[in-house]
Amino acid sequence: YYHCFRSSLNFGLLVVAYILYLIVGAAIFSAIELPYEEALRQKLKADLRDFLRNNSCVSDARLEKLLARALEASNYGVSILGNDTQRSWDFVSSLFFTSTVLTTTGYGHTVPLSDGGKAFCIFYSLLGIPVTLFFLSAAVQRIMSVVTRRPLSYFHRRWAMSKSHLGVIHAAFLAFITTLTFVIIPAWIFVAFEKDWNFLEALYFCFISLTTIGLGDYVPGETPNKDLNPHPHLYRLAITVYLLLGLVCVLVVLETCWELPQMKRLRHRFYEKNLRELDSETTNIIDRDQLSDQLADTADHVIDHPATIPSVSEQAASIRQNGKAAPYTLASGSALNGKPR
Repeated sequence: YYHCFRSSLNFGLLVVAYILYLIVGAAIFSAIELPYEEALRQKLKADLRDFLRNNSCVSDARLEKLLARALEASNYGVSILGNDTQRSWDFVSSLFFTSTVLTTTGYGHTVPLSDGGKAFCIFYSLLGIPVTLFFLSAAVQRIMSVVTRRPLSYFHRRWAMSKSHLGVIHAAFLAFITTLTFVIIPAWIFVAFEKDWNFLEALYFCFISLTTIGLGDYVPGETPNKDLNPHPHLYRLAITVYLLLGLVCVLVVLETCWELPQMKRLRHRFYEKNLRELDSETTNIIDRDQLSDQLADTADHVIDHPATIPSVSEQAASIRQNGKAAPYTLASGSALNGKPR
């Protein structure tokens, strides 16, 4: 009863803290952005008055009607400004659209225009989003086996470090590499190709995209510079590949952090008893899988070094003890083909 009451209390405090976080965030955004909104509104009104004053032949009602139609078309991805040969629904642009829909990024800069397109988008997403989540989950697990589990197992055996401390170091290193490769460096590239972006705006776009927030206020390739970007379709295709690869790598980092022992202990504070037992069973399954990996590594060592045979039973016993693997050691006094080592 005590553990149930404590977990319920912790969860209640978590709910209250999250609500307060939302309220504080809303208050800060309102305090920062509201003055800029009012200033922009006043500037637009002043520009409208100046235009009507200098063009007396245009009536106020007709201008507002034209602006309303232009804004409506812009919301559907059709702009009357810039190059009128640019299309939002050629094949490459459509491929970019499908990738943003299926990954739930959804910039909103391009949307279906027809009723048929809207209906197809519903059914396409209904099947495609679960398939995309399944694909991303499978890809993340396979990548984690290479970049997380095997390196941790190797360095744990080689250095005899605590897995919890080693996991934190590895997660921090992985997060740094991912940030550098998929946020910092791409931001500088976008600054070079997008003439209207500064580094902060490019960094903002990378973060908003890879976290699948997708506000859509910054979308690369919308106003391409022909001098800097002579191949806009190739540029858009490269962005599509970047977003998919970046999303997979971000999920790998999040999953790596999620599997840290410190995170598991933190989650247990908010679990009910049955969920805590289920998580413990899952941990035991993972530990058995890691034991199998350890034994497989030992077998590989035997194959690579036939002159020596390690004591598999002793190694397995050391792995099972307290859930920790001892440094790899060779058995002494054993014989191969009747000959002592």
